[in-house]
Amino acid sequence: MMRHVHMNYISKRILDLVVAISASIVSAPIWLPIALLIKLDSNGPVFFVQKRLGLNGTVFNMFKFRTMVEGAEQIGTGLFSYEKDPRITRVGRFLRQTSLDELPQLLNVIKGEMALVGPRPPVTYELGSYDEFSPALKFRFTVKPGITGLAQVSGRNDLNWDQKLIYDIDYINRYQHWGVFYDLYLILRTVCVVIAMKNVVEKSSGSL
Repeated sequence: MMRHVHMNYISKRILDLVVAISASIVSAPIWLPIALLIKLDSNGPVFFVQKRLGLNGTVFNMFKFRTMVEGAEQIGTGLFSYEKDPRITRVGRFLRQTSLDELPQLLNVIKGEMALVGPRPPVTYELGSYDEFSPALKFRFTVKPGITGLAQVSGRNDLNWDQKLIYDIDYINRYQHWGVFYDLYLILRTVCVVIAMKNVVEKSSGSL
């Protein structure tokens, strides 16, 4: 059993590195145009860097292309964004619709802080203190957070946290059985969701 889990970990890391490095190289030509558009559209940095909870509650800096006005967390609804949120810039709205704002997280994957597939990492203070999490909630942090995951292809922003937790636990259990083949399946489903631009806008509220 332990050997199976160890092999799953090694094969997952290999898949993450191969895909993340390849995707970074392929997408490199559009990073500069995106950066220029962000700077031309609004004041502020190109990248949005936010502290998130990762593996076993470890805090790390997650990268995104900035899609909101600078200091958006201290304006309006704070951590939560919504449909037609005035804090979202014109370029930011396009980046969110196409999921291009997530591209910089490939760097998090290469650094080993994230995986391609796994539960999405919450903001450090979004769910309260990690030490006070329920056993089920702590279980979802026994794997690295991902750029995409079962919850993201099953509803994304249409889901609340309780629903996402069910999908995240289901993902972990399925991965333990199917390994990287399940990750590959979810990556293919993610491509279809991105192309269809499904569930990119929060129906009620969702984190930045």
